Amino acid sequence: MLQVSVLKEQTAAVLAGLAKRHYATAEADVQAILALDQRRKDLQTGHDQAQAEANELARQIGGLMKSGDKAGAETLKARTAELKQQTKAHTEELAEVEKELQQVLYKLPNLPHHSVPAGRSADDNEVVREVGQKPELPAGAKPHWDLIEQYDIIDFALGNKITGAGFPVYKGQGARLQRALINFFLDEARAAGYTEIQPPILVNEASGYGTGQLPDKEGQMYHATADDLYLIPTAEVPITNLYRDDIIAPAQLPIRNAGYTPCFRREAGSWGAHVRGLNRLHQFDKVEIVQITQPEHSYEALEGMVAHIEGLLQKLELPYRVLRLCGGDMGFTSALTYDLEVWSAAQQRWLEVSSASNFETYQANRLKLRYRPETGKPQLLHTLNGSALALPRIVAALLENNQTAEGIRLPAALHSYCGFDKIG
Repeated sequence: MLQVSVLKEQTAAVLAGLAKRHYATAEADVQAILALDQRRKDLQTGHDQAQAEANELARQIGGLMKSGDKAGAETLKARTAELKQQTKAHTEELAEVEKELQQVLYKLPNLPHHSVPAGRSADDNEVVREVGQKPELPAGAKPHWDLIEQYDIIDFALGNKITGAGFPVYKGQGARLQRALINFFLDEARAAGYTEIQPPILVNEASGYGTGQLPDKEGQMYHATADDLYLIPTAEVPITNLYRDDIIAPAQLPIRNAGYTPCFRREAGSWGAHVRGLNRLHQFDKVEIVQITQPEHSYEALEGMVAHIEGLLQKLELPYRVLRLCGGDMGFTSALTYDLEVWSAAQQRWLEVSSASNFETYQANRLKLRYRPETGKPQLLHTLNGSALALPRIVAALLENNQTAEGIRLPAALHSYCGFDKIG
């Protein structure tokens, strides 16, 4: 959530940033926020003045009663009753104005970092670098949805039977590969200095608002309405919310956490090869890395997170590229996002497997997540997160890129984790 002080003091810069995001109602929403903030201040001033006058009259009434001037005391009591009604009205209206102000603030997306390229869609994203050689597959090479059927390692029909489309069942070597990847990613995160967290996979409404999934993405989350809880779309939500309403001592920073969770997303996309098989699911596994830092260190932290993710892809021997997302393609809460994509040789296309983002103070302002500098008032922290990594498309690329006549060769980094070096 953007800070009202930033909207007031840097209005032109805010409008320029929202324009880069192609946010259509930017000027009207910003003006509405500024007007509501001024109304809030006026009401607070009126409330405080009435309260101060009532306190002074109470002191005077006591003196009049002691001196025997009951008529004078009654006159002041009548005025005190009027002031009491005024403060009550101010309090009620102030609560309504603050609620309305909060709702309009929730509508505004984060401001993009100056390095974010202009553009409206994924076609306008900037390729930062491309690493690795794309494999040349033999004639008759198959996409992963045919390979998983050939080797009987993932069953979509069974998942559809027990739950519905987009909930696959992993079995045999497929299940072992899933577990191997999760353990590999967690071990690599721990070696890089991240503390492993095992969070809940259901969160309350406050947590959804804290990291920005609500009210922007409520339609994409599964909602357990009887208990008003949401299944998480990513471990970012519970792990970042561990620090909601906290003031962190500088000695504790940076906070670096990693966690494995299943992830749940209602959106399924359109039909076609681009969402076939493992390309898009309702439930999938992911290891997430999260950092909380002082503002001056957050972009260095983001580059370090991207380097960590690249290291995972290199150890998995997957060709990949790094993209800097344009203003029109970034997530609602992000100030700067890098996407990492792996090459799918059988599909002849790039598959997104990770996003690493710096949210600057946007989430921290919602979370009331601050640190206390050596001097002055508590300040908002910066939050960051990245997928390290999401499993489905990693599995798809591993299967497709490494298929041979003798089976599917696995990268050396996974041999000890799987207990086998090939599928088939």
